[in-house]
Amino acid sequence: MTEVLYERVLPEGSVVRIRRLTPADGTPVRAVIEVDRRNSGPRSVDIHRSPPPLMAVEGESEQGVVAALLPFVEEDAAVARLMAQRTER
Repeated sequence: MTEVLYERVLPEGSVVRIRRLTPADGTPVRAVIEVDRRNSGPRSVDIHRSPPPLMAVEGESEQGVVAALLPFVEEDAAVARLMAQRTER
């Protein structure tokens, strides 16, 4: 049911991604930003494991949710701020 809509590797090796949570033909579309710090090695093969979401949005289209989340995943500093906010909670 989940689908990766965007993914890139951060300089330290973690992977930041936008992942769709709703079915491909379902609306509204719900997606999250997550950072996977264990993207390599034997622990990375567990496809059922998902890191905790850093941010979530809901919208009418896949393009809309990606557009809303993209500014937060394209810049390393923005990803670092999201991760810092997560640890403050």
